[in-house]
Amino acid sequence: MENQTKIEIPVMADLYARGDNPEYLFWVGCAGAFDDRYKKVARAFTKILTHLSVSYAVLGKEETCTGDPARRAGNEMLYQMQAFANIETFTRYNVKKILTICPHCYNIFKNEYTDLGGHYEVVFYTQFLQNLMAEGKLKLNSDIFKDKKITFHDSCYLGRANGEYESPRAILKAIPSEKIEMKRNKSFALCCGGGGGQMFKEAEPGCKEIYMERTEEALETGANIITTTCPFCMVMITDGIKYKNKEEEVFNYDIAELVAMALDI
Repeated sequence: MENQTKIEIPVMADLYARGDNPEYLFWVGCAGAFDDRYKKVARAFTKILTHLSVSYAVLGKEETCTGDPARRAGNEMLYQMQAFANIETFTRYNVKKILTICPHCYNIFKNEYTDLGGHYEVVFYTQFLQNLMAEGKLKLNSDIFKDKKITFHDSCYLGRANGEYESPRAILKAIPSEKIEMKRNKSFALCCGGGGGQMFKEAEPGCKEIYMERTEEALETGANIITTTCPFCMVMITDGIKYKNKEEEVFNYDIAELVAMALDI
């Protein structure tokens, strides 16, 4: 379903060399850069930015990890090394506004870089798109999903950590389709099982994986599409769908992908 139209991605160093200063730094993130599945999400969002003529750029090869996984795993020194390196890069390019597609990147830039002197206007992409919808610049009246049932899984780092529950739902509401909530949602939503460094360690003893519990809740809604807004959540939910042998009938898409498909870009 993905449109393979090629687009030119502006790189911060190139624009800076020409004397240009884009309004937003689009922070791609480790998953958007290296994970084959989440590369599609990063590609979808850049298509949206280009389609809407947003002034933005990426760091390209100058982008490194935020340090979030290191801090969550207990390596504070590595976190601070990575954070200070990023802050230096942001200062060099006079970065004021940061767009993210990962709640973990969003959370650490917004709430934790400030302790190290990094103060920025950090915007999660669903908030950004909701604002454009409110301004009438983004319209999602495509009927591509009109016969689909969609349920949304709240990311811990977007939801409980930052109180952002409405912007993803506002975007989904604008896409003609049937929406249905899981029995645990918003502040009561169950974690996918990948946050807090759990993504990178072996499972602990127990009778059921967290991602299986959450996937079962999603499947109970009867949805054809389970939407997410986080690379960790996407990995976990996708694994759950495969484990349940439902990959031929239930699909996991990021909201950015749904928007790009609705815009046919």
